[in-house]
Amino acid sequence: QFGGSVYLHRFTLSRALKPGESPYRALLETMELTNTRLTLQLINDNNKVRLLLELYRLQGNITRVKINELKPLKPRYEVPDVLVREPPTEPLSLLSQDENGVVLSLGAEAQRVIVSARPFRLDIVEGRDVLMSLNSRGLLAFEHLRMRKDTSQTEQDGETEGDPANQAEDEKEDGMWEETFKSHTDSKPNGPSAISLDFSLPGVEHVYGIPEHADTLRLKTTDNGDPYRLYNLDVFQYELYNPMALYGAVPVMLAHSAQRTTGIFWLNAAETWVDISSNTAGKTVFGKMLDYVQGSSETPQTDVRWISESGIIDVFLMLGPTAKDVFAQYASLTGTQSFPPLTAVGYHQCRWNYNDQEDVKAVDAGFDEHDIPYDFIWLDIEHTDGKRYFTWDPHKFASPKEMLQGIMDKKRKMVAIVDPHIKVDNNYKIHNEIRSRGYYIKNKDGGDYEGWCWPGSAGYPDFTREDMRAWWASMFAYDQYEGTMENLYTWNDMNEPSVFNGPEVTMHKDAMHGAWEHRDLHNIYGFYVQMATAEGLVQRSGGVERPFVLTRAFFAGSQRYGAVWTGDNAAEWDHLKISIPMCLSLGLVGISFCGADVGGFFKSPSAELLVRWYQTGAYQPFFRAHAHLDTPRREPWLFGPENTALIREAVRQRYTLLPYWYQQFYHAHRTGEPIMRPLWVEYPQDPATFALDDEFLIGRDLLVHPVTEEGSRGVTAYLPGKDEVWFDVHTFQKHNGAQNLYIPVTMSSIPVFQRGGSIIPRKLRVRRSSSCMEHDPYTLFVALNPQRTAEGELYEDDGHTFNYEKKEFLHRRLSFVNNALSSVNLAPDATFTTQSWIERIVLLGARKPSRVSMKTADGPENQLEFDYDSSTSVLTLRKPGMNAGADWTVNFE
Repeated sequence: QFGGSVYLHRFTLSRALKPGESPYRALLETMELTNTRLTLQLINDNNKVRLLLELYRLQGNITRVKINELKPLKPRYEVPDVLVREPPTEPLSLLSQDENGVVLSLGAEAQRVIVSARPFRLDIVEGRDVLMSLNSRGLLAFEHLRMRKDTSQTEQDGETEGDPANQAEDEKEDGMWEETFKSHTDSKPNGPSAISLDFSLPGVEHVYGIPEHADTLRLKTTDNGDPYRLYNLDVFQYELYNPMALYGAVPVMLAHSAQRTTGIFWLNAAETWVDISSNTAGKTVFGKMLDYVQGSSETPQTDVRWISESGIIDVFLMLGPTAKDVFAQYASLTGTQSFPPLTAVGYHQCRWNYNDQEDVKAVDAGFDEHDIPYDFIWLDIEHTDGKRYFTWDPHKFASPKEMLQGIMDKKRKMVAIVDPHIKVDNNYKIHNEIRSRGYYIKNKDGGDYEGWCWPGSAGYPDFTREDMRAWWASMFAYDQYEGTMENLYTWNDMNEPSVFNGPEVTMHKDAMHGAWEHRDLHNIYGFYVQMATAEGLVQRSGGVERPFVLTRAFFAGSQRYGAVWTGDNAAEWDHLKISIPMCLSLGLVGISFCGADVGGFFKSPSAELLVRWYQTGAYQPFFRAHAHLDTPRREPWLFGPENTALIREAVRQRYTLLPYWYQQFYHAHRTGEPIMRPLWVEYPQDPATFALDDEFLIGRDLLVHPVTEEGSRGVTAYLPGKDEVWFDVHTFQKHNGAQNLYIPVTMSSIPVFQRGGSIIPRKLRVRRSSSCMEHDPYTLFVALNPQRTAEGELYEDDGHTFNYEKKEFLHRRLSFVNNALSSVNLAPDATFTTQSWIERIVLLGARKPSRVSMKTADGPENQLEFDYDSSTSVLTLRKPGMNAGADWTVNFE
């Protein structure tokens, strides 16, 4: 990618704007304050263009700042459909005002907003601490819409370097109204429309988020290179450790220090760049109202600058103060991770492509023959009739229902791909319908936009239209999408959108979605495709069944519609390593259901790499193997019996842990907290965790340090928490926290630790799919820490419908305190009957009791048999036998 935009001109100008005195000042006499918002005009003293600032205090410690032109020539794009509702406001009150600015109260904890007038600047302070400053480096820029050839206003908005009057007229015009890249021309009918704003974060040295990039978890400074780019693209063989744009864009950044976590959500769907610089903040002149804030030459500071090609500035400042507060704040704006069917949390087997129905049948049988569980088998584009989606190849997949029934008989499921590019073919029902209804995106001249993709010449449905999305959803009905059954789910690929003959393999920016240019909304196209598809799967079941939809392109809010994967990776060790920070970054911005193609999509993995990838993928939220059409087959049993056994063991570990994984998905759905999370989220004051991205937590209680080095003989894992103890889940060996632990490894090793003070349910009877294990019994693993109560949960529902929303589920709190282990109901108003029971309880770090007894709510006290291994301090209770939904207490004497 090209050091910024393909259309370089305006953005290099915008980025060339250097920190300094802002040309903008606040016109305090225009201020209006109602109970819920402040409005104020800003003026650019260079060109006299006025902007309108709106400031809102939102519920839950969020401040919203909007800046738009006061009187734009025509409306500028504001992103719809991403926020789950209009965010509720809280009262703002004026504390003081003079000719230099105003101070407003943000209610809680002495938080205030200080608006300085000349130059315009906005500071959010709490007590004596500045939490965040806007335009403190003077990088606010707003290219106002103007008439072409209006020479009085052609200078760049906000440009301060040099006298614009001295520039030649053609220089000012160059690239503003038309640009070319290779053979492509962007007509830019609205001229330059870029926006920019800087944010300063005192006390912060670590920032995260803004996926999708193949880079470290902790974002790097961009002073000496390209900015992080957010522009959804179909990237062929992407580079690692690079700020280049990939398939998705979530314009959310988290900032963390030992004192506080905050977030910035820049709600803009146009091409966006983020520059990050870090320096030591010196004393700053805050004006009269900030004189009491003490600067310190030692204070670290991170400065962030956002630039977008069009739209408005609409930014949500999420003020924490904890990481979990920020997750809740972001979830209140864009929603939480959709709650998947339990089967989708199992293992997925995919390649481009399984050849025909016989091939599908043979692969399915291979899993049974080799005793490896799986839940979903996938079909890529070759299953269709000539890349016409919603169809089946009449020769290779002549009887899809028969195939689906065969899979259903084994309690398994299938995913088939449905991409958003539609073959231009007058004999293809889908194309004819979209064309006749006028649902295709248009080119700049008003005709249907056509590009080249898998089917050849293709049209692109305008998913930004609600009527188009409703029609698309209706196409998934069983009587419309022939050959489908309830165990067929969907995968949306190529939805950036990918246009093989377009600029950077995507759509021309001057294509039209109704009144809006593609440039205004490019990054939400994929979001809308997944939204419409998920809605189709819900509707086909009459609103009963939870959907499963995987998407490649995504935006803020995509978590509401399904899962995401990291795209076309390669069978290389560095790609295995990068899957960890890539998924961690997605989780931090709400997208918990993330994974990478196990084994790598391009190229062929060695047996060692494939095994290590299965071991890693088994502990990531979305667990799917996938491979390119041109690669040799790599089903798990094709690498010799030793490697088959190693892969089988990794997949089986996933299945034993499904109750815990499912509980984490339920928790993410309820709270917005990530499932796979960086250590600093749970250990926010331990700087040793702040940049770690080769290990991670699943929920609070499992720590995983996968082996990602070729030929590894050992790994060093950091075990956090000075008061913590951690138990190796395989050997039950106990280790203290706050140490770097060297772990010798063999090919069978997957270093995983359970936190002392936790209780994790597992199902140890692994069967061929998760559905086959539905009624199986639980084993509870109770990891003790003498410093604290051990706690855990048990969550169960029917695994596939929305009935959990009607309180049809079981949710129990498990706790071990004062030598008693008990199960109590966390949701007394919920009802769900389970056939599963507790068949074993394993206590780690236990002493040997003289007697163990159990009492249920309605039964007599029973003495329980137990085994105690003094060499490992493991106490095992066999067959306690109580129903998983019952109240019970086990006493240890």
